[in-house]
Parts: sequence; C-alpha cells; structure tokens
Amino acid sequence: MVKLTVDLIARMSSSTRKKREENLQQYLKKLTHLSFAEKNIDEIDDLSQCRNLSVLYLYDNSIAQIPNLGFAANLTHLYLQNNQIRQIERLSPLQKLAKLYLGGNCITVVEGFEKLEQLKELHLEHQRIPKGEKLLFDPRSLASLSICLQVLNVSGNNLDDITDLRLLQKLSQFLCSDNKLRDLKTLGSVLSCWPHLWRLELAGNPLSQKAKYRDRVIVMSGTLAVLDGKEINQTEKAFLMSWKEAREAKRKQREEVEQMRPELDGMAPPLPIAGSGRELPPVMPPKSSKSKQSGLKNIYIMPSMVGGKKRFEAVLAKSQSLPNSASKLKGDSTVPVRQIVAPGVLKKSHSDLERSARAMIHESRHFSYPDASGLDLANSKVHPSMNGNHIVPSSILL
Repeated sequence: MVKLTVDLIARMSSSTRKKREENLQQYLKKLTHLSFAEKNIDEIDDLSQCRNLSVLYLYDNSIAQIPNLGFAANLTHLYLQNNQIRQIERLSPLQKLAKLYLGGNCITVVEGFEKLEQLKELHLEHQRIPKGEKLLFDPRSLASLSICLQVLNVSGNNLDDITDLRLLQKLSQFLCSDNKLRDLKTLGSVLSCWPHLWRLELAGNPLSQKAKYRDRVIVMSGTLAVLDGKEINQTEKAFLMSWKEAREAKRKQREEVEQMRPELDGMAPPLPIAGSGRELPPVMPPKSSKSKQSGLKNIYIMPSMVGGKKRFEAVLAKSQSLPNSASKLKGDSTVPVRQIVAPGVLKKSHSDLERSARAMIHESRHFSYPDASGLDLANSKVHPSMNGNHIVPSSILL
C-alpha cells in the first residue's frame, strides 16, 4: 500500500520543477492539477501546501475514506471512483466543487452534500451494494442539490423507485441504466418535474422491455433529445407529440361524458311520440278569455304548429255550432259512421223499415212502367222480401 505524501509528489514532479527552476514549496503552491491514479494509494497525508489545487485524480486506488481536503478551497474536480469508500464525508470545505466522481465504491447512502452549493455533476454508478439492498438518498442532501445539480449518474444501484429524485429540478442529464425500474407511469410523473432534461439513460431496466417503450418515454418530456444513447429525431418527436395530443383529447372527451352521465340519468324521460301507443300528456291551453269561456281543460296543442292557437279556436267554434247529435254519440264509440250521417234513422227499428218497403211495393203494383227496358238495371236491386218479378230502383232502398 502507498501513502500519498509531499515527498512522493516531489519525486514525481522533480523533472518538471527542474525545467522551471522552482523549489518544492514554490511548485506545490502553484500546483493546480495532481494525478495519482492507479498508484495503489490507500492513505493521503497532509497536503496543505497545495492550496491552489483545483483538479485531483485519485481513481483506481484503495482509498477507504475521503481524505481531508479542507486546505483545497479551490478544488473543482475530484476523481475518487473505483476505491473502497463506504461513506461520503469531509466534503463541506469544498465550496467550489463542481464535479464529484464516486462510482465503483461501496456507498449505500447519498449524504453529506448540504453545503455543496456549486456541485453540478455527481457520479455514483455501480456501487458495490450488499445483495438485496439499494442506493438510498438523504432528503437533506437532495434538498441542497436541487438548486445546483445538473448531471446525476446512478446506474447499476438496484433502484426500483426514483420518486424522491423529483426535487432535482435542475437536472439536464439523468443516467439510470441497469436498475429495476418497472413503472412507466411513475417515470412520467418524475420526468414532468425536470423541465431541463435532454439526456436520459434507462437501458437495462424492466420498463425498457415494454411495448412502445421508446415512443412512450419520448412523449413524457418535451425537452428530451437523447434516449439510451440514441438521438431523438425531430420528425419522430413531432409525430409522437401529435399522437399524444390526440390521445389526451380522447381521454378528456371520455371524462366529460362520464361526468355528464349522472346528470343525464337524473333527467325526466322524453315525451312519447305520436303513434307509439302512448298518449301525449295533457297540456293546458294558453290563458285567454276564449279558453276560459269554453271551459275546456287538459287539451293538448302541438307546440310546433304554426298558428296553432288560431286554428284550434276556429275548430272549437265550428264544433259548438253543430247539432246535439255529437253529444249523443259521445258515450257510444261503436256507432257506425253512416248512422252519424243520418241520425234520424236511429229512431226506426228494422221492422219499421221493412213495413215501409212493403208499402212502397204495394203502390208500385198499381203503377205501370211504359218500358221496362228504361229502368237502370245496373243501379237496381231486388229486395229480399219480394219475389223475383218486381224490380225496385236502388235509390228507393236504404
């Protein structure tokens, strides 16, 4: 194992210092970039002389704890991926830190970011998490990162829910491949909270195997430009957005119909149609002097009849001038129509009619026809009570 010290830095930078003709202290004071990647380093000594350090490369080592870098107030980039770090700590003094790389470690809880107000990128991919566990997020750290974080990489961390990440409203790139996300609806609710997102990586999640996965994810975000490493064509996006609008319109129409259904169920049934076997309900005539004088009640008038009121009053006046025979026929609905035309016949019985017919036949015996051929035989009938020798005009018979 190797410990990072000032002497180690001096040995590694001796050739550089000789070219510049600087001593070690001058060199360490002006040093801005320090790279000790893949050196099997497991511990870091006091490096307080490197006050202007801005970029520190310590990836692919054996570091178990984040070193105390309080002296590096100007540090902006810190590379600590593929080490043995289990806890995020000692980062509060790094007020200017913009990019932090912690992928490939043993971190289980994302915490310790309450004072990093300048952090733009956080890379936590593929943590070596115990079986059955997943990466967790401290709400306090998420609240602090919500005002600054733009890139978040949490791929390969057994995540099955990203609802808590909705607070990160400044996100422009979200890398979440090789996790356990299944619900597209939940994903849509989260993406709606990220108005600046243009890159999304979800390959390797169960939801990426669903039908029309790509189309459905594209329409979830109006700013998305790259999905799973593949650029989204603008023509494709415009078509899918039109399809989404049409689907939303149909959904709203169905909702409106469902909302109107209780009102329609509570409405009165429609009026019966003429000829359907049901009588129309009685409607009172308009209030007028004529209707009051007639004394009629519950008379139905077609509301759509042009001039219906005047025509009704004319028919009513004409009916009042008819004889009283109509009132006699009111109670008997079985009287034949021809008896209504000749109401006087109702007073005679069948025998009276037969006697009058015999009297007419008797008178006809004393009357001689000059020429039987002059009779209108086509319009003549033989009365059943007579023998076949006498022909009577049909105008005589009823």
